[in-house]
Amino acid sequence: MSDKHYFPETAANQLVPRALRALVRGTPQLSLIDSERVVYNNQHDPARVAVISGGGSGHEPAWAGYVGDGMLSGAACGDIFASPSTKQVLAAMAATPSSEGTILMITNYTGDRLHFGLAAERAKASGLSPKVVVLPATDDVSIPRSRIRVGRRGLAGHVLTLKAVGAAAQANLSFERCVDIGKAVNDSLVTIGSALDHCHVPGRQAHETIAKDVCVVGAGIHNEPGAEHISPFPSVESLIDHCLKRLCDPNDKERAFVSFENKDDQTILLINNYGGLSNLELGALTDEVLIQLESSWKISPVKIYCGTFETSLNGPGFSISLSNVTQAAHQANIEVPELLELLSAPTAAPAWPNSPPSPIDLSKRSGANAKELDLQPSISPEADIKIDSALLNAVLRCGCEAAIAAEPKLTEWDMVMGDGDCGEAVKGVSEAIIALLDGSSSIAADGSIFTALFAILQAVDDMGGTLGAILGILLSAFASELQKASSRDGLSPALYSTALAAAVESLKHYTAARDGDRTVMDVLLPFADAFAKSNDFSGAVKIAAGKAEATRFLKPRFGRATYVGEDKEQELPDPGAWAMFEFLKGMESGLKQ
Repeated sequence: MSDKHYFPETAANQLVPRALRALVRGTPQLSLIDSERVVYNNQHDPARVAVISGGGSGHEPAWAGYVGDGMLSGAACGDIFASPSTKQVLAAMAATPSSEGTILMITNYTGDRLHFGLAAERAKASGLSPKVVVLPATDDVSIPRSRIRVGRRGLAGHVLTLKAVGAAAQANLSFERCVDIGKAVNDSLVTIGSALDHCHVPGRQAHETIAKDVCVVGAGIHNEPGAEHISPFPSVESLIDHCLKRLCDPNDKERAFVSFENKDDQTILLINNYGGLSNLELGALTDEVLIQLESSWKISPVKIYCGTFETSLNGPGFSISLSNVTQAAHQANIEVPELLELLSAPTAAPAWPNSPPSPIDLSKRSGANAKELDLQPSISPEADIKIDSALLNAVLRCGCEAAIAAEPKLTEWDMVMGDGDCGEAVKGVSEAIIALLDGSSSIAADGSIFTALFAILQAVDDMGGTLGAILGILLSAFASELQKASSRDGLSPALYSTALAAAVESLKHYTAARDGDRTVMDVLLPFADAFAKSNDFSGAVKIAAGKAEATRFLKPRFGRATYVGEDKEQELPDPGAWAMFEFLKGMESGLKQ
């Protein structure tokens, strides 16, 4: 793995905005909401269905490169390998309004599901869009059905779904037809990835390298260790044979997600570069895939894509995606030629191969500023809940300071089983909250719980990542429950414990993670339960401490840590669970001041 970069580590956080600015400067049809890192089609027709995608940066040209007539209406771009925040997704929706409805297309990572899901709920509740659907991509086959609770990942096959849905929207098909086509194309796709080594994330410590005699199969796009490590290093012929069996073998009951047994079915092949392979080697790999598809599986694709569609920074690897177009057409109740026409329809998206030029009205290019969305309710003085301002300041400040102090170990642990961003995200949101406390209009100045809570929600909305989405949903529900409470006694533990218990129940609608799954829920659920039963904050924190420590010995069932081989054992705590414990412990110390 190469860890050399032109930009120094101190400039790593500038890579995303600078790359987006360059993309927009070179593509007149695109505009950028710089503050939210949202790229949108400034020629978008509000009478058409809006198609929005996005995800962590580092996967370029996905997703901003696919914005343009005939593909995406907009894309929300998170930090490197971190999902965009709910606020960013809402900004993309506001920039591309639609009277028909909005389709949010995601790659099925936990953070994306949560942030885009929360944005959908807020958009519907506020009237921002009449209809909103979240369509997750699930083309990965590396995880067997017996371990599928976490859900299949979205990999490079997703771009074919984006293309089909974007073309359907451009053709003025109805919201429902666009959704049906998206679901059908996704259901017809399978993808398997392979890598020689990890990529290097600018500004972060390098991952351990993959040994020279090892080839990874089941590699994702976020530096996951991979489902299988094959050693000694296989020949290209053996590797491709192994991968195609994962995609095509009807007897593999764990992975036969799509049937390719009917030789009259029409198929599409997509070979994707993870970012670090030469075009020469990628072409040779494609040739071997085609040879074996025809000789071993009697599959002759009607269309072949070979190139860089969804990367993992400079990752030396590739993926194979196969789509049964005939199956997709039947499921969507359209003719096969019609679906192939959608997949081949012209698009102005700059990253799609052979996209033709599109006439542009340059007068629509200006005004790329974020639209401020006020989705927070106003609280009347009599409905407010207040406590001593010094106490509120101490509780929030101590919680944030404890979380900031834990950042180095959170980052270290997350580098092993995740992508290394947990500590930075926790530190970032904690510093943002402290800045709100220290500002000229401190959020704790008048002791209002709702003033502080709504301001913190704004900071969390900017957080991104899975943990940010969890906190955003939890705090939104917590605020809602406090508003409904009959008591206005800000010093009543029962007021907060009851509201938290109800908020946790709301959170459960958005994530299937529970106690024992090695996530933040391992601390949050037992803490909320203990607090509700006893109204004893300190006692509940003691339980949280034990549960955080116990995550060392749990197998991951959610998040990117699930996409690793079962032989990968690390007795390290879950970073998200530990971060939650540190914040609660800090709050406890603030209560005692």
